[in-house]
Amino acid sequence: MDLIGRISRHFDDSAQTKLQARDTLARPIADAARALVECLMRDGKILACGNGGSAADSQHFAAELVNRFEMERPGLPAIALTTDSSVLTSIANDYDYKQVFSRQVRALGMPGDMLLAISTSGNSANVVEAIKAAHEREMKVVALTGRGGGAMGEILGVGDFHICVESQNTARTQEVHLLVLHCLCDAIDNLLLGDG
Repeated sequence: MDLIGRISRHFDDSAQTKLQARDTLARPIADAARALVECLMRDGKILACGNGGSAADSQHFAAELVNRFEMERPGLPAIALTTDSSVLTSIANDYDYKQVFSRQVRALGMPGDMLLAISTSGNSANVVEAIKAAHEREMKVVALTGRGGGAMGEILGVGDFHICVESQNTARTQEVHLLVLHCLCDAIDNLLLGDG
């Protein structure tokens, strides 16, 4: 096994996937960033959710907003719905794991807030339910998906934003998702503060 060659292929594949995504995703990322800033300027907040690596991504995004990204600024209101083990386990135990995010959206989300929903397949049942709950609460959704968007892509509304990575590979999709999140953070800072 040529481990160096295998590792090099991962770098090449990742770079190629990102370059292909650049042309199709730049516009929806910019549109989503503008909507997120409008939400924040109206004193709204951003709720974020996902499973596994996407849970980590939702926490990463919330941390970059609440603390800071690359520029000094006041904290911005964002909550990762993936972090409270007591809430997650009580909902999963008392109801169903499909509801671990949707019950939080209904409890914490207000009209004008936004949901960042992340799933590499687009088919995570609990993220789909969170989107439905966000729509009930009159919240716009930014969906990060892959593989054509799956069930999430099918239920997004006219005012929502779909950032779909055209890759069948989970690792490559997650790598682009992280770049998308950094682009969103940078765009939010730029729109709020100007070039820093």
